[in-house]
Amino acid sequence: MRIATWNVNSVVARMPALTDWLARVEPDVLCLQELKTSTEAMPTDGIVDQGYEIAAYGTGRWNGVAILSRVGIEDVQQGLTGEPGFQPDDAMVAAPEPRAVGATCGGVRVWSVYVPNGREVGHSHYDYKLAWLDALIGTARDELTRYERWAVLGDFNIAPTDADVWDPAVFATSTHVTPAERAKLADLAGLGLTDVPARALKYDTPFTYWDYRAGMFHKNQGMRIDLAFASAPLASAVSDAYVDREARKGSVKSGKGPSDHAPLVVDVDVDVTG
Repeated sequence: MRIATWNVNSVVARMPALTDWLARVEPDVLCLQELKTSTEAMPTDGIVDQGYEIAAYGTGRWNGVAILSRVGIEDVQQGLTGEPGFQPDDAMVAAPEPRAVGATCGGVRVWSVYVPNGREVGHSHYDYKLAWLDALIGTARDELTRYERWAVLGDFNIAPTDADVWDPAVFATSTHVTPAERAKLADLAGLGLTDVPARALKYDTPFTYWDYRAGMFHKNQGMRIDLAFASAPLASAVSDAYVDREARKGSVKSGKGPSDHAPLVVDVDVDVTG
């Protein structure tokens, strides 16, 4: 089974690249993040005719997640158990955001997640990020008692170690690298999950994100923040994992260029059931 994850940074803008990538790489399951569209408006042309079913969860604003599967989609869950909401300055109440969707695909329980950014240390969004990660850990703890083959993939907006950023000094006072955020990843892994190591198609470090500014992609000034955590039966069956840097290439001037993230692809030697 080939499982992948990709923050596409607007699925509508990225549809030509997405459908071409699906045809080229042929994942059995693809987790998407940052759809920036509603569940109802999720585009299907070029996806369904390649044999994929879609479980999408979005509101049409800044978030949104989806799972594409050609090995079946069952038991879809939108949102985490006990998930907190976020209250923007112009909102009366804190509302849950579309940042997580789970489904059983070919006998494997898969979650696509888009972890809150956190904005800056001390901001209410940073506290929300930590609380949201607690809900993810709680959901994982519960499901791991019921699913042997389990994985969560997506944009975690956390670099697990200093080796996962191009220059630790640049991020010293920023989110994505704080001890509190990294401790949450450690708590997630402590449930018996493995952060699947990936190889880079170029350079030594498999970064997954590069800012659009200042030629950072071409300088390889990136971060590894798109991750895949797998239960022991899945992790032990991983035959390959890589970051598809080729999908990050292209011009962004037209507004139809690449996402600022590259896909993470994981091959697992398991029998597909469905």
